[in-house]
Amino acid sequence: MKYSEKYSENISWSFISGIAIAAAAVVSPLAVLMPGPVEAFQDSPKSVLDEAWQIVYREYVDGSFNRTDWIAIRQTLLSQDYSSRREAYRELRRALQQLNDPYTRFLDPDQYAELTEQTSGEVSGVGMQLRREDDSIVVVSVIEGSPAAQSDIRSGDRIVMVDGRSTERLSVETVSQLIRGEQGSQVTVTLERAGRSETVVLTRARLEVATVDYDVREQSDIRIGYIRLSEFSAHAAEQMQVAIEQLDTEENVEAFVLDLRNNPGGLLNASIDISRMWLPRGPIVRTVDRDGNDDEISANRTALTDLPLAVLVNGQSASSSEIVTGALRDNNRAVVVGSPTFGKALVQSLHGLSDGSGIAVTVAHYYTPNGTDISSKGISPDVYIELTRNQQQALSQNPDLLGTSADPQFVEAVGALEGGILARRQQASPAATNLHSGSTPQLGRTLALPEASPAPAP
Repeated sequence: MKYSEKYSENISWSFISGIAIAAAAVVSPLAVLMPGPVEAFQDSPKSVLDEAWQIVYREYVDGSFNRTDWIAIRQTLLSQDYSSRREAYRELRRALQQLNDPYTRFLDPDQYAELTEQTSGEVSGVGMQLRREDDSIVVVSVIEGSPAAQSDIRSGDRIVMVDGRSTERLSVETVSQLIRGEQGSQVTVTLERAGRSETVVLTRARLEVATVDYDVREQSDIRIGYIRLSEFSAHAAEQMQVAIEQLDTEENVEAFVLDLRNNPGGLLNASIDISRMWLPRGPIVRTVDRDGNDDEISANRTALTDLPLAVLVNGQSASSSEIVTGALRDNNRAVVVGSPTFGKALVQSLHGLSDGSGIAVTVAHYYTPNGTDISSKGISPDVYIELTRNQQQALSQNPDLLGTSADPQFVEAVGALEGGILARRQQASPAATNLHSGSTPQLGRTLALPEASPAPAP
């Protein structure tokens, strides 16, 4: 499973893995690349260490392994005695640190299950997205039709107890772990809303996580199809297709705004499929492995719409978000609005190990269609809007304002599209001139908004 993601831990979904991880490779400890007494430690933690070591040896993007002796590291790992798997995991993580690559990392069984579940887009849980705000665990959103929604849990509710345990001093990750459980099992959650407390019993169920949110926005006398993509999961492309077709053919919008702000990435294939929905032709991305092998991926004439398009990004738009943004911008398909993206130009391969743990390994470097290496610097938007922390917090606390007139970056994106929309109106009816101003996209401008203006979520 290849993915391109900036892993984020500030928001957690309260789910448990309930899916088959068919795409994750399990490497046999007998398939050694280097000679060694594998049979002697088949049932010991050393077998997992050797599996992980071999995957790095075979696939890691840097053939020098950050100028370390990777074969000597194997000998060190296998020559030690380990009293527990936890101790072995600790030594493996220490070995991986020598690569100086935060994206090549070992995942214990719980972490591996969480990541594969996250990218699968399917979960077994109650359907609440949580975030810590000050001293409280707050519900950010609820999946429609989920057990949480059926119990009338709402965005803004505060989770104060889970199965009788107070959440006051717990992290959002710990609370999510408490809420997780097998499909069909139950969890008791105590909520606070408007000063009143309520306790509900939820039965966990299998759910598809909605990563695409879309609606029609009326802005400056223009019908805008607003689409917000939160993550490039396995179901993101099919959800994106539904959104585009619904807004284009049934709602008759005149342009689109694709919101990739705070999208940390996800599956590489999802970013390619989604790029092809917007881009009729041209290159999407070029990847290069450690042997210098190029793989250029292009559009295939399957675009769903040719309406004017703006893409919203910020500093938390990473990896797969940057692949889509780079493809659309370099092919002159979209105007990019917001602040510079994160700057992650690496692709990882995710492997499952024989004890249920896993390892993510950087296997390639990628470049935008124009050959740009965005590492560390990210993608600079065409319309640059600088937002303060307080402005970001304003929209973060009220996500319903995203993609509205209270969202300055969205407003600016619509303004940048007005020229293209006017041109299309004039082609359809030469007398149509009912836009307010501006006949061309407003590119290359920097805006310093006043402190009072709300801003997109961080």
